[in-house]
Amino acid sequence: MSVGTESNPAATTENLPRILVVDDEAFILSALNRLLRKRGFEVLTADSGKAGLAILERESVDVVVSDMRMPEMTGAEFLEQTFTRWPDVKRILLTGYADVASTIAAVNKGKIWRYIAKPWDDEDLVLTVQQATAHRNLMNENARLLALIQDQNAQLKSLNATLEAKVDERTRQLQQTLKTLRQSFINTVNVFSNMMEMRGDALAGHSRRVAELARKLAQKLGMDEAGVQETFLAALLHDIGKLGLPDEALEHPFHTLTPALRDEVMKHPARGEMLLMPIQQLAGAALLIRHHHEQFDGHGYPGGISGMEIPLGARILAAVNDFDALQLGLLTARRFNRTDALHYLVENRGKRYDPSVVDALGAVLAETESSEFVEMPLRPASLQPGMRLARDLMHHEGYLLLARDRVLSAAEIGQLARIEASDGHPLTLYIAQ
Repeated sequence: MSVGTESNPAATTENLPRILVVDDEAFILSALNRLLRKRGFEVLTADSGKAGLAILERESVDVVVSDMRMPEMTGAEFLEQTFTRWPDVKRILLTGYADVASTIAAVNKGKIWRYIAKPWDDEDLVLTVQQATAHRNLMNENARLLALIQDQNAQLKSLNATLEAKVDERTRQLQQTLKTLRQSFINTVNVFSNMMEMRGDALAGHSRRVAELARKLAQKLGMDEAGVQETFLAALLHDIGKLGLPDEALEHPFHTLTPALRDEVMKHPARGEMLLMPIQQLAGAALLIRHHHEQFDGHGYPGGISGMEIPLGARILAAVNDFDALQLGLLTARRFNRTDALHYLVENRGKRYDPSVVDALGAVLAETESSEFVEMPLRPASLQPGMRLARDLMHHEGYLLLARDRVLSAAEIGQLARIEASDGHPLTLYIAQ
């Protein structure tokens, strides 16, 4: 275990905001330590969740910055314990884009204030930490002011009715001012704090498959790195607006639903955009989500726009989403196989879908099929470090454990064995040969 504390040597640490950084990788701890010290923070470091909890038990900390993926105790578990025991400490999560399910768990259980995607931008990270400390200071000041107001009110009760009325009015004004200040920070609270846990069954793995194929298709169509990433993120989150819908709306083809349910389903792209817009880094993805049910001929929703008016990322998402939905039986009454699903898209070139996107999708699928490999199903006890996954590994509750092409480490194999033992459900991994 490695635990440390350093501060800016040019300033005293008495009044500096105190940041605890938790990560199992020494070079990340060192990088964040240097970055934050230079910006006027006192920095404590810990190389595990257990070490971080030990520091919190004996030190006063303003903000915790924790990595998601750590052995023994994940960032989500660490932040959940931090929230339970020290709810006033601001919690920031460092996570990769592939950790959406884990990030949602951390949001729900650890009530994180913000999450930062890796690799991070130094300026964005410092700004986020500064905002977290400012928010904590504001909340402390709000509590002090509220306590002061309550004390003043107790004293003013002894005054005459006229004076008491004036004091009550002044108190209401102060409370409204405090409410306005709090609201300005509420707008920056992480949107995932109110999300449900992922829905399984028919949609299990759907977003991940759509995201992987959308990423390949965006690259095939020559999008720049930022556009590919934006399309990938939009694909991962494209169904976020469905979280409030009943199971019936998620498990049956659109045309079989009642008119009322169809109306609700048609609202989900706009709802998804609304949920993600407060997160600056996801504003572009939110726009793609809004338009991913638009059709090339203008007969889609919610805007009824057509052709090149529809952002390219949304046109990609429309095709890939339907390609997977056809195979799940969520678009038509029967399940299509892979070949028939692609044929459906080809038949609707220029109608539902952008012809260039459909053509590129066909090319991507042909390349994928030509490079397919033999796969072997194995249980955790039979795995060896260095083996590579041929398929996504899904938990029986519907969320992603490990993505396709992941090269397994000894630590991950041990963790999979523990998950299988604790859940009581067999885990079968398909290994590329």
